[in-house]
Amino acid sequence: MTFDQIAALAVLVGVVGLMVHGRMRADVVALLGAAILLVLGVVRPVEVQGAFASPAVIALAGLFVIAYAIELSGLLGLMIRQATRLAARVGSLGIWIVIGLCGAVGGFLNNTPVVVLAAPVIRDVARSLGMSPKRFLMPLSHVTVMGGLLTLIGTSTNLLVNDMARNAGQPVFGMFEITPVGLLIASVGAVWLYFVGARQLARSAARDEAGGPAAPSIDVPRIGEARNQPDGSGDAQLGDVALYGAADRPFRLRPALLSFGVFAVVIAAAAFGWAPIAAAAFSGAVSLILLRVITADEAYAGLRPEILLLIAGMVVIGSAMEVTGLAKAAADQLNAVIRPLGPLGALAVLYGVTLFATELLSNATVAVLMTPIAVALAESLGVETRPFLVAVMMAASAAFATPFGYQTNVLVYNMAGYSYLDFVRVGLPLNLVTWSAAMIAIPAFFPF
Repeated sequence: MTFDQIAALAVLVGVVGLMVHGRMRADVVALLGAAILLVLGVVRPVEVQGAFASPAVIALAGLFVIAYAIELSGLLGLMIRQATRLAARVGSLGIWIVIGLCGAVGGFLNNTPVVVLAAPVIRDVARSLGMSPKRFLMPLSHVTVMGGLLTLIGTSTNLLVNDMARNAGQPVFGMFEITPVGLLIASVGAVWLYFVGARQLARSAARDEAGGPAAPSIDVPRIGEARNQPDGSGDAQLGDVALYGAADRPFRLRPALLSFGVFAVVIAAAAFGWAPIAAAAFSGAVSLILLRVITADEAYAGLRPEILLLIAGMVVIGSAMEVTGLAKAAADQLNAVIRPLGPLGALAVLYGVTLFATELLSNATVAVLMTPIAVALAESLGVETRPFLVAVMMAASAAFATPFGYQTNVLVYNMAGYSYLDFVRVGLPLNLVTWSAAMIAIPAFFPF
């Protein structure tokens, strides 16, 4: 191994170790790793500059501001209140309809405020119907997370994979190109939660009410301290969830109409190819300031710099893996093991490795680490790269087996009084179910 490869590998191991340890902020760890690589000469200043000015970071920054404007207008809270009020008349099926609607919204907006606003209302409606909130709050979190699989802007993972694939010479994805795959995976996962997961949670609630044995207690982070610290436009990480205690803001008609109108134009511009996603989102965010929908200070408050810096730092580390040849070496080693399995077997292994890594690390981190390996693996097998990129997109977001994976999980964990084992019992089978669905959907829509 060359010096650069040894240095890049050492930094990668150190960054992963510190993130798993969880004592340092993920963004600080990522920036520390990037700084070490820069000082050692493994990456050049121009590559660091490119990471901080990447289209993914610009797009996310613009989308954060637009989503924050929609939230400040009170539109999101109004939609959830009206939907839940209607659900109260229908019964438990109505609650599930609201959960499905929250999942659909999660394909376009940050899902932390969605869950923060919807969870207390769903809890109260469930209690008014004589049912335990345990049956609904974990599915609410999981379904909104799966909603991020529906569009290219649903999660930062999708944007990051798309950006890194573009840098590797691959064609970019369209706004709704991954929608068929994400919709199938999310639908299968939601059906499993409705017919199986909710019943498991109902039995857990019944044991609690009957005074059954309590599940092992573990160290639970305070709200907003999810150890995985995921990130993205549709992801959970948006800073401290406790800051959303007063997120249900008064509805204001003009800001609501303008912010939603700008958002719709941004989506249309990206979907029809009128402008790149980064340009459309950036222009939309600036337009909201010029239209006086939000102030410049509010726009800065909505930027979520901890997420943007985490992504930029990890992009630098991902670039180091590629330029030093580490990604190709890892792919060659993996290829030697899985070549007898064929492309579908390789896809399944890649999905599983990504899924397991996401239970330990942020999805942005996993996306950056796995994308170069996915490209190199596909090229070594002599097959299309796109199925492997989509697998990374899906697996890096669809991890449900721990309460610390997403801040929305931490929120409902505390609100409903779940045990750690509740998440394992429901989330681990859900991981397997969505993994199986992905192995059918990805090759069907993205052939090898």
